[in-house]
Amino acid sequence: MSTEVRVPTLGESVTEATVATWFKKPGDAVAVDEMLCELETDKVTVEVPSPVAGTLSEIVAAEGDTVGVDALLAQVSEGDAPAKSEPEAPAEDGPKEQQAATNVSGDPKGEPAEKGEAKGDTEDAPSAKKLMAENNLKEGDVKGTGKDGRVMKEDVLKALNAPKAAETSKPAARGPVSSDDADREERVKMTRLRQTIARRLKEAQNTAAMLTTYNEVDMTAVMELRNEYKALFEKKHGVKLGFMSFFTKACVHALKEVPDVNAEIDGDHVVYKNYVHMGIAVGTPTGLVVPVIRNADSMGFAEIEKSIAEMGVKARDGKLSMADMQGGSFTISNGGVYGSLMSSPILNPPQSGILGMHKIQDRPMAINGKVEIRPMMYLALSYDHRIVDGKGAVTFLVRVKEALEDPRRLLMDL
Repeated sequence: MSTEVRVPTLGESVTEATVATWFKKPGDAVAVDEMLCELETDKVTVEVPSPVAGTLSEIVAAEGDTVGVDALLAQVSEGDAPAKSEPEAPAEDGPKEQQAATNVSGDPKGEPAEKGEAKGDTEDAPSAKKLMAENNLKEGDVKGTGKDGRVMKEDVLKALNAPKAAETSKPAARGPVSSDDADREERVKMTRLRQTIARRLKEAQNTAAMLTTYNEVDMTAVMELRNEYKALFEKKHGVKLGFMSFFTKACVHALKEVPDVNAEIDGDHVVYKNYVHMGIAVGTPTGLVVPVIRNADSMGFAEIEKSIAEMGVKARDGKLSMADMQGGSFTISNGGVYGSLMSSPILNPPQSGILGMHKIQDRPMAINGKVEIRPMMYLALSYDHRIVDGKGAVTFLVRVKEALEDPRRLLMDL
């Protein structure tokens, strides 16, 4: 008996993935819930387990293929012996799309239909046929996504728009490269995550009226408070006391006073969030991800530190789920961990604000008429000027600065 392995539900707004890696090859024995392959989506990596114990008899979607939700990935033959059935070779002139649709249409022999024969017991949608005829498209030119490979109107529209999309997204032509240089270059296809990062960041630049305002904060008070209580804090709560909880609390405090920074544009409306789902940007080997600490405005220091630590481990191990990265209302990015002294962070759409933290560096400062060496950090707030006025942005950053330079203000909500 053969069991189909299909693409699982990928999450809200995610409709397709790329087959990144197969951990097994045809003929390999597999156990129940043993990982067969890894799918890469725009946001996370999804592992696909075997639904039954047996032998991987066929791989339908190869590495690098793009697959939709519920698409057929492979076949697993239950039991110890590998599947012996060999499908007949498809007709050479038959369209690949027709062959694939026929093989997953329920035909027990897995044989392709005769040329010109309808897929399974269904025909293409009449609206799709009409649109294909009007645009001189043949059956093999359109990949059907309906039941049994049925071509729908949406499939025809997608096929018609595909060349335009490809032309629009075509990168600028490279300049001439010598053969010597070409031999020393390596061409690697961008991962879906990297493509999504590139697309979303460019969208943020193209759609938002993005502006950045800067300030600096004296970290003396925070560092003294942290050094005084970090041992006791870790002993009681089982997690280290870092700087991120102070910055998260300071941002929550400032967002209450300047709610525009915690809002987003939806068409011709502004949506104000009466909560703070704090996004924490994390760099991983595969790219930048932004897990979200939900309801950070109702958390204490210990809860925030535990949540950040948990998300950091998930990000490092590639275990973040869709739910972990959805719904953020504001983002904090800490470039200081990499040594950045000052930078302008890019908005994480549709959010209207992002705070950039930077390296703590000793600098001479004028304090009460005297020059003192203080641990200073530059702060940068990038914001969408369509929602946030300059006054609001500056006020927000000043409130963050005040809260960090005198952490007692956080306790008294000042």
